[in-house]
Amino acid sequence: MDSHASIAVIILTYNESRHLPRALASISGFAQEVIVVDSFSTDDTVAIAKAAGTTVVQHPFLCQAQQFNWALDNVPITSDWIMRLDADEIIESDLADEIVRRLPLLPFDITGINLNRKTIFQGRFIRHGGRYPLTMLRIWRSGKARVEDRWMDEHIYLTEGNAVTFKGGFADHNLNDLTSFTEKHNKYAGREALDVLNRRHHFFEIPVELTRESTAKQAKVKRFLKENVYNRVPFELSAFAYFFLRYVIQLGFLDGREGLIYHVLQGFWYRFLVGAKLREMETAIHQASTIEERRSVVARFSRQDLN
Repeated sequence: MDSHASIAVIILTYNESRHLPRALASISGFAQEVIVVDSFSTDDTVAIAKAAGTTVVQHPFLCQAQQFNWALDNVPITSDWIMRLDADEIIESDLADEIVRRLPLLPFDITGINLNRKTIFQGRFIRHGGRYPLTMLRIWRSGKARVEDRWMDEHIYLTEGNAVTFKGGFADHNLNDLTSFTEKHNKYAGREALDVLNRRHHFFEIPVELTRESTAKQAKVKRFLKENVYNRVPFELSAFAYFFLRYVIQLGFLDGREGLIYHVLQGFWYRFLVGAKLREMETAIHQASTIEERRSVVARFSRQDLN
C-alpha cells in the first residue's frame, strides 16, 4: 500500500462552461492535478479552467477514446493515480471522502477502481430500467490502463492487476435541454452504427480489449449481449424489445414522467436510430462495387458522425 496516494483527474471538454465549474468543485478535495483537454471551445470553458488553476491543453477531437489516449500519451502526469471524469459528471461528497480514505490503503496488486454511476435526468434520479448502478472503471494506477479504441461505447481496461469497487456517489447530471440531448445522441447513434458496420465488414482493425479479465464485469456482459444477441436481431424488433425490457420488466415506469421521457428517448428512440443509420450505411455499402468505393462510403459517414 502507499503511505500517500496522489490523483490526477482528466476532463475532456468542448463548450462545457455550464458544467465545468461544478465538476471542478466536486474534485477539489482530493485531486492533486487536474488536466482539462479541450477541443477548441468557443465559449468560456478554457478561461474557467485556467482560472481554477488546472492544466489546459487543446487538441482536435475525433472521438472520446482517441482524445483520452492522446492525453495519456502526451500530457505529463506525476500523480500515482488517474481518474477519468466527464465535464457533466459529479463526484459526490461521500465518494470524495472514500477516495481520500481508501486510496492510500489499497495493496499494489489493485490497479483499478470501479465506480457506480447514477443518471440524473431533468432533475430526477433514474433508479430503474437497468440504469443504476452503471459500474465502470474510472480510476487506475498511472500507466496501468488504456481506453479501448472505439468510435462509441468505449471502456477503460486495465493492462495489469485487479480492480475494486468504491460505493460512493457518482452522478451523470447533464444540465442542458432536450435539444442538446437529442443532438448529442444523434451523433452517438452514427458512431455506434459505424462500429457495428466495421465489425460486419472489417474496414478497420477490431479492438478486443474487453475480452480481458481486468475490466468491469458489467461492461463485458453488456458488450457480449449487444454484439452476440441484440445486433443480430432486426432493429425494428430489437429496439422495441429493449425498451420493453427496460420500461416494463426492469420497472422503468417507476421513474415517473421524467423516466418515461428518458427511457423512450434513450432506450427506444436512440436504439431505433442506431439501427436505422446502420441500415442506411449498409445500403450504401452494397451499392458500391469496389472496396475503394466502400471505404469512401465509410469515410463519408465518418465525417458526418465523428465531428
